[in-house]
Amino acid sequence: MPEHVIEYEVDGLTCEGFLALPDGDGPFPGVAVFHNWYGQNENERQRARDLAGLGYAAFAVDLYGKGVRTTENDAAGALMTPLAEDRAGLLRRRTHASVAVLAARPEVHADRVGAVGYCFGGLCVLDLARSAAPVKAVVSVHGLLGTQAFDGASPSAAVLVLHGYDDPMGKPEQLVAFANEMTELGLDWQAHAYGGTSHAFSTPGADYAPYGLKYSERADRRSWQAMANFLAEVL
Repeated sequence: MPEHVIEYEVDGLTCEGFLALPDGDGPFPGVAVFHNWYGQNENERQRARDLAGLGYAAFAVDLYGKGVRTTENDAAGALMTPLAEDRAGLLRRRTHASVAVLAARPEVHADRVGAVGYCFGGLCVLDLARSAAPVKAVVSVHGLLGTQAFDGASPSAAVLVLHGYDDPMGKPEQLVAFANEMTELGLDWQAHAYGGTSHAFSTPGADYAPYGLKYSERADRRSWQAMANFLAEVL
């Protein structure tokens, strides 16, 4: 499958995305893949390859800037916090710009674009839906669920949340608040909650009790199938 590294600019910041394409002739439906708080890493790039194997032009985006990555929790928090604290401004500009880069590619059906996000990336894709970005479908995988209003937005994307019921970063009451928010917005939404499952369940090797991080092969497998079915239906 063809792969490309793509540089793009947002607010004067040079970002570096990773595009994986299916074999054959396009255009293909596109899926933007949003990273967790560590920045774009091999996990997101592999997910892009896996999505390309399903027939999508998959673009692992970069919200922090070229070469800005970390494996340390404190450093990750410092990178994520400015974006998470300005969701209607800075974060919105970077997420929308990343989707626009994917949609503008000649290999992509510009009107058949979705987004998938992991952890912090889950918040990003839910905000794409909330802010009426030009995406048809978004999937949050163990994402942060905190609500956010965007003035003047008329959301229409279909939404899928794949969530660990024991996730300390998204407790059951937050899941209920999210469901109420999506219902009030009138969106086509669904949520799959996996019992006995914590945060980062789709990240191989995740195992850090203080943050509730724990990989689950079962939830990873089930959530991938749910996502594949959802994207096939909507895109």
